[in-house]
Amino acid sequence: MNSVNKTYFVQIIQEHQGIINSICHIYYADYEDVKDARQDIILQLWKSLPTFRGDSKISTWIYRVALNTVLVKIKKDRKNTLSDPLSDVHLNTGSHTDDPPNDDVEQLLFLVDRLEATDKAVMILHFEGYNHKEIAETLNMTATNISTRMNRIKNKLKETFKAAYHEIRSI
Repeated sequence: MNSVNKTYFVQIIQEHQGIINSICHIYYADYEDVKDARQDIILQLWKSLPTFRGDSKISTWIYRVALNTVLVKIKKDRKNTLSDPLSDVHLNTGSHTDDPPNDDVEQLLFLVDRLEATDKAVMILHFEGYNHKEIAETLNMTATNISTRMNRIKNKLKETFKAAYHEIRSI
């Protein structure tokens, strides 16, 4: 790439570093893992920049590349270990224990944190205010698939919350 493209790339990264950092912190709690994921995302953005056609907003494209990079990284890590690959991947709620938090928002994040990686990505984008079509574009799925996933995720979260609430009430 020429220097104009390098300058443009650095500007894009600086303007949208919040997206990159958020995704890294959502999927990883360990500082070194966050750093590694951030590097992987930036490298993938650099490699993918020539293919960005401008059909979507730059932020949507960054979300797509970042989430796909993290999801591929998680799948690769899963193949390299026999343990649960998501056991060290937790939403950064300020607490990394298995004890359910008290605050409603923290409870929701606690439950979302335990979702499968792709479902977690759907919820992250939903929380960011993206509609089903935008989420579908970002994750290379259909809007119908996202709608179905959202319903299943919501039901799963409700059931998990009810079970946890019932367990706490019976103590």
